Amino acid sequence: MADTARARRLAKRIAQIVASGLEHEVKDPRLAMVTITDARVTPDLRDATVYYTVFGDDADYASTAAALHSATGVLRSRVGQQTGVRFTPTLTFEADAVPEHARRLDELLAQAKEADEEVARLASGATPAGDPDPYRTTGDDQADTDGVDEEDDLEQDVRRNPQDG
Repeated sequence: MADTARARRLAKRIAQIVASGLEHEVKDPRLAMVTITDARVTPDLRDATVYYTVFGDDADYASTAAALHSATGVLRSRVGQQTGVRFTPTLTFEADAVPEHARRLDELLAQAKEADEEVARLASGATPAGDPDPYRTTGDDQADTDGVDEEDDLEQDVRRNPQDG
């Protein structure tokens, strides 16, 4: 068993080799708009999955998948020559789902922004449900609410409880 650090290094190297091979060695016009985004290697270094994206529609993805399938042997031999590992990993090409997920997140963020703008629009003309100032004020900050000032309250407390004063 190989360690995961070696598998990551090998995966990165495989992605570079495949991208270079697609650009320089494989002369298929269906592979003109392909970008290699990532590669993953199993811990035993026997299988490698190469992720790619294509600039275009679903028909372009289908033709690119067929072209990559036909170029797998050439690319695998190139990987074997340039990596120097004892067993050249088998290559599997898989369309990368990250761009589709990013597009979906952009749509959801746009919907959330529209909803926030609608809430802000509704809140801009809103008025409070109760009194505009729910806290009662008498106008004089020194006045007590029951009409008796604090000194009278203190004298009454002393008369009631002579031991406290």
